[in-house]
Amino acid sequence: MSDTGPLFVSSGDLIADRRYKWALDLAARGDFSGAADVLEQTVELASGFATAWFALGAVRDRLGEREGAIAAFAQARDADPEDYHGARLQLARLGVGESAPAMTQTYVKRLFDQYAGRYDAALTERLNYRGPVLLRDAVEAAERTAGRPLHFAAVLDLGCGTGLAGAVFGPLADRLTGVDLSPAMIEQAKSKNLYDNLVCADLAEFLAAEAAAATRYQLILAADVFVYLNDIAPIITAAARILAADGLLAFTVETHSGDGITLLPTLRYAYGEPYLRGAIAEAGLSLLTLDQAAIRTERGVPVDGRVVVARASTVVPRPISSDP
Repeated sequence: MSDTGPLFVSSGDLIADRRYKWALDLAARGDFSGAADVLEQTVELASGFATAWFALGAVRDRLGEREGAIAAFAQARDADPEDYHGARLQLARLGVGESAPAMTQTYVKRLFDQYAGRYDAALTERLNYRGPVLLRDAVEAAERTAGRPLHFAAVLDLGCGTGLAGAVFGPLADRLTGVDLSPAMIEQAKSKNLYDNLVCADLAEFLAAEAAAATRYQLILAADVFVYLNDIAPIITAAARILAADGLLAFTVETHSGDGITLLPTLRYAYGEPYLRGAIAEAGLSLLTLDQAAIRTERGVPVDGRVVVARASTVVPRPISSDP
């Protein structure tokens, strides 16, 4: 199974659990037909066992049994409203249901909690990840053009993860704040002593709380984060509300040749250039940079991406009021 494949979650039936583990062992040895047979027996014993249904979908997909995979993923989706394994994403990849469904918080937490311990090595050594460095270069160019020093009183790192962007931008900030949904990623970031403040929270909820508190940042970053959101326009607008006058929003995304949003086979979202321009304009920001760049590679092939920098107006937005 892949890094994003099923983990063990008990069905509550000891025999079903044992069969499930046996099936994973068979799959690990390359016996996908045998694994499918055992998983079919497993879900007969425990029809609500979402994890086994998901594994069956993955195995059938590996065997090229598209309709069987769809049926199994649909059962996993129906058995688990929180979509722990991302069955809705797999169905979308196979052309069923929403074309770009949102990832649930439960799925995202599971994905990155599982990945946290090897995240840095995977991105920098296997995927040639360059997001933070590309963002720094773009931010430096924007500030140089504006005749400003490359230094910020307060920087916010959205989806900070283990702190890869924090390591690059920390020396440029008087105060560096990071926020991430994954507790395990936050713990990795804490161990590096890069941030003045780290918060484990949903991005939209965090930004809303900062706006209510009238907090301002001179620079807001989002490095390789928006690829996990199926609509970034609300986040861009929320970030714009807490930018200081002339503050910068800088982020990376993966892109595609059309408009709108698409879910890639990698289960990451890509955005068309017209969508990006529209989201920046709707947030009241001025687009400074929309550069094509390979933020990372996938199986040795550069991934089409964009480095985006936008600037707030010289007028600080009014704090959001709860008054009618």
